Amino acid sequence: MATLILKPGRERSLMRRHPWIFDTSVERIDGPVRNGDTVLVARHDGTPLARAGVSLASRIRARVWHFTPDSPVDHAFFRRRIAQAIARRLAHPLLRGQQGLRLVHGEADGLPGVILDRFGAVAVLQMTFAGAERWREAIVDAIRRALPELEALYERSDSGARRLEGLEPRSGLLFGTLPETVVIEEYGVRLLVDVVQGHKTGFYLDQRENRRLAGQLAEGARVLNAFCYSGGFSLHALAGGAREVCSIDSSGPALELARRNLALDAELPADRARWFEADVFTLLREWERDGERFDLVILDPPKFAPSAAHVPQARRAYRDVNLHGMRLVAPGGLMMTFSCSGGIGTEEFREIVAECAAKNGRDAQVLARLQAGPDHPVGLAVPESEYLKGLLVRLE
Repeated sequence: MATLILKPGRERSLMRRHPWIFDTSVERIDGPVRNGDTVLVARHDGTPLARAGVSLASRIRARVWHFTPDSPVDHAFFRRRIAQAIARRLAHPLLRGQQGLRLVHGEADGLPGVILDRFGAVAVLQMTFAGAERWREAIVDAIRRALPELEALYERSDSGARRLEGLEPRSGLLFGTLPETVVIEEYGVRLLVDVVQGHKTGFYLDQRENRRLAGQLAEGARVLNAFCYSGGFSLHALAGGAREVCSIDSSGPALELARRNLALDAELPADRARWFEADVFTLLREWERDGERFDLVILDPPKFAPSAAHVPQARRAYRDVNLHGMRLVAPGGLMMTFSCSGGIGTEEFREIVAECAAKNGRDAQVLARLQAGPDHPVGLAVPESEYLKGLLVRLE
């Protein structure tokens, strides 16, 4: 096994148990190494610190598997880590009975670059790290052992993050038979999951608890759901008794999936749902000029900052959508606003929303800070993993 030698003083983040080692922290790698290999990580003086997978193409040159340098990384390691991650979800009281669950959440579960989502009897695996790709067979075997009842495991390792790791996109059935349709029930709302072509792993499980909250807030309300994708927030608002829900997305296929979701439940009032295929930024301005007002506005945009280089333009985009979105909130109304960009921190996002309220001359109160559910834990040593952040705001 090759040894990755750190530059002097660059072990500080590892001592805080942060699992990322950037290329600028690496002095050299002693011994032959291929992309994805497991290496011993050592201080500049040779003191061993951890075992990590290397990514020769990425700025994050290595990601730590564990901080016990004399313990192996092998098939048993992956069986143990995956079984533990799944057991934690199944034991959590807030997650019992959920048909849609994130079972493995990357670094937070000690498995960098490994995502595993379950939708009923179907699970979807995503691997975005060269080290995980090298242990691909072991990871699939560990999932099969931990979840013997699965009907199918599908892979969606097709995100742009793989290119940064020197990996080609990969997707397809890993084992079992994929049903013609995959449907989950989420707090009484039935939702289709597009495992093969949908965003990410087919559905955004991280907003489950926030969709439930939207439904609880929607009774009697006129609701706007911007960037609605497949309509999760919209359906929960209808189920919660909204008098009207207007949903906007620029994607025709996403809106078609949203309409199919609505058709799953005959008890939902389809006549209260209006769908708009349009650019959200443009339509918000048009409705602002027309004097439209809503009791609850939901702003859940896509990731504006996929990398650090995109952060400045992401800040501008978040200012724009919040500035114009809150102008559509009726006096005394509510706004749920989100950022899923890891490069925009929690406090920075709050400051952006506060700045928009001030520019609009609106007094505002934060009623709740919103985040992903407990199946998306945040590693305490990895603040970057707190990618989803949100605010529930009352605007006077």
